[in-house]
Amino acid sequence: MKFTPLLFLTLFLTVSVFSQRDSLQIGDKYWEDQLYIDVTYNLLANQPKQLGETGFSYGVALGYMKDIPFNKTGKTAFAVGLGYSHDSFSHGLKVLKGEVDSYEVASDIISNKIKLHNLEMPIQFRWRSSDANTYSFWRFYAGFKIVYNLSNSYIYQTSADKTNFSNAAKFNTWQTGLTVSAGYGTFNFHVYYGLTPMFKGVKLNDEAINSKVVRLGLSFYLL
Repeated sequence: MKFTPLLFLTLFLTVSVFSQRDSLQIGDKYWEDQLYIDVTYNLLANQPKQLGETGFSYGVALGYMKDIPFNKTGKTAFAVGLGYSHDSFSHGLKVLKGEVDSYEVASDIISNKIKLHNLEMPIQFRWRSSDANTYSFWRFYAGFKIVYNLSNSYIYQTSADKTNFSNAAKFNTWQTGLTVSAGYGTFNFHVYYGLTPMFKGVKLNDEAINSKVVRLGLSFYLL
């Protein structure tokens, strides 16, 4: 059953694509129904000092946006969407599973990763230099995402063994963040800054763990 959300999203995208209008005339009020793909380099902001810098981390997201123009020209609009994202973080925090999860500095670990699978709902205010018959144009989209975590996995390896477990009790299932996408045509610079800490009410040596997700990369919009 763990593939059910992704299967639902795939069916939703397929139906939405085939439901778009086949033709537009000059002067029509057009709706830019779009598929999006985000490819990002990930960081963790507000990390406790003991954890150091985040190692190489990445993210991929895909989904569908429903575009609602404010006027007939369609140059300004509101959009809401549904998508799926996968994030991988190489980091310095050791999460120990138990009756009560504990958190340590990962000083003895060779490899240490957090992997996230999320459903996300992006909401955007949109400006673009397009019209009903223009397919390449300048765009500036700003808004936020509501993220629901489907699973969070922890994989770390020492010289002696490898540990793998899922769904820490103190992980924030619901998270939000600000987004900006800007560029021309298919390729657009993308930034996501998380507003919600990854963990809730967790401390490391009496210092709160307020790590927040930051994504820097590219957004691809497909009509």
